[in-house]
Amino acid sequence: MSEKSEQQRLSVFKTYKLYVGGKFPRSESGRVYEVTDSKGKWLANAPQSSRKDARDAVVAARKAFGGWAGATAYNRGQVLYRVAEMLEGRRAQFVHEVADAEGLSKSKAAEQVEATIDRWVWYAGWTDKIAQVVGGGNPVAGPYFNLSSPEPTGVVAVLAPQESSFLGLVSVLAPVIATGNTAVVVASEKSPLPALSLAEVLATSDVPGGVVNVLSGRTAEIAAPLASHQDVNAIDLAGADEVLAKELEIAAADNLKRVLRPQPVDDWTATPGIDRLTAFLETKTVWHPTGSLGASGSAY
Repeated sequence: MSEKSEQQRLSVFKTYKLYVGGKFPRSESGRVYEVTDSKGKWLANAPQSSRKDARDAVVAARKAFGGWAGATAYNRGQVLYRVAEMLEGRRAQFVHEVADAEGLSKSKAAEQVEATIDRWVWYAGWTDKIAQVVGGGNPVAGPYFNLSSPEPTGVVAVLAPQESSFLGLVSVLAPVIATGNTAVVVASEKSPLPALSLAEVLATSDVPGGVVNVLSGRTAEIAAPLASHQDVNAIDLAGADEVLAKELEIAAADNLKRVLRPQPVDDWTATPGIDRLTAFLETKTVWHPTGSLGASGSAY
């Protein structure tokens, strides 16, 4: 291509969209808002989600819950590892977006992206191991097996951290879906682009549509209907400030949602432990006769 023809090319700007039910809709309201970098330079127009978008995302998450929760833990691990593979393949894109979003140098942004991919692999490895840590046999008085095992809570609303647009996002999202829940994610309000690009990775991996739904816009506006929604089982308030978190926690009490309050995180690269894995798990306990027959101690 000649130098002249290169100069005549029009710039092709990326159109960012929501991710709901495995599809990429625009906000039903038709609204967008400007996303800028740390220096105020325009980067893109992101969809500004409405209450209707939030409700649609909950419907999609509930529809996907049965199949995802019913999959084997080993299979969920395979699916999540596939996401990590695809993130690795799009590493350069995410380095660029994280650098713009957080005002980092390319080298620092690359470190963040590498830590994010490693974090996704870490949680993928926990899918078929967490039950061995938090479940097991319980000693009881009587001829019974008493077994406790973890099960997913259901549909979880996740308010992504505001400052850590990619590593923080994955650190709160991955444990939710690794344990069999489905998620409605509210991306960082000022830096939503890495989250919206992550949705493109999820759509082209093996994650079933509806398991993760990604909304962008005003955090308080989107979070309010999610906190009060009767079909949302839990909410992670990582991206809410103190005032908003209190309001959402009060709204969440209406249907006894599990609530994970905002936790101060100084360093998202630190090993996270299993707290977020267990935050949205229920424990099911089953009793079963051991087969002992009477006082003689004979058994079949």
